[in-house]
Amino acid sequence: MATPLYPLNKSPSSYRGGSIRRGGFTLIEMLVVVTIILLLMGLTAGGVSRALLSARRTQCMSNMRQIGLGILTYATEHRGRLPPTRHATGQNEEESWIFLLASYLGNMDQIRISPADPNGAERLRRGGTSYIVNDILFDTQTDDFGNVLGSNINGLFDIPNPTRTMMAFIVSDNTGTGATNDHTHTNEWTNWVRFLSDVEADRFRRGNRSSDRTRGDSNYLYADGGVQNLRASVMKEWIEAGNNPGEPGKAPR
Repeated sequence: MATPLYPLNKSPSSYRGGSIRRGGFTLIEMLVVVTIILLLMGLTAGGVSRALLSARRTQCMSNMRQIGLGILTYATEHRGRLPPTRHATGQNEEESWIFLLASYLGNMDQIRISPADPNGAERLRRGGTSYIVNDILFDTQTDDFGNVLGSNINGLFDIPNPTRTMMAFIVSDNTGTGATNDHTHTNEWTNWVRFLSDVEADRFRRGNRSSDRTRGDSNYLYADGGVQNLRASVMKEWIEAGNNPGEPGKAPR
């Protein structure tokens, strides 16, 4: 007698229900797989975003170091005198610091534009820059009667404590893009809002700006040629404590 394919008390139809597992995914399994894929995609996108932000920050720091080297070299060859800004030269663009440093840096058109500047292409076209120099150091500020405003710095060798003196900043997105917008208005930095009118303190950030502009960080060039990255929250606390980060010898680091 032949052996039956199924137990004698079971019919083949009884196995068509759930007792024999079929191939494929259940709905719950599909949802779990999709969730995992989306999570991995989010982690990958976040990693790419952080890497891109870090690369831009690093390239910007390199630009500022090269500008600092150009400024220090120029000053050394001109008895300590720093190259002037357009505030001092008027309409003579060829005598401003951007033009004068070109012979020291070679590729000035690349160096003067930050890779994170949304207005970079326009600044390049109009002869502007993503980096603005401290007008207290580069231009002697006087009132209508000829009295010096703030510190009287006549050159590189007059700068007190170069390691605590900021020489250049990343320009605010709200500042004009032309060649005349190459310097700060440091004596007006009496509060956080006025500082932000010149400087993009949260240049490097992920996502949108925070309401108080403290989410993110920025790069700062010091008079010793070093570049420091500082969080916007640190700069805000420093200014609200009554300090002007543009004052020679009084910058945070």
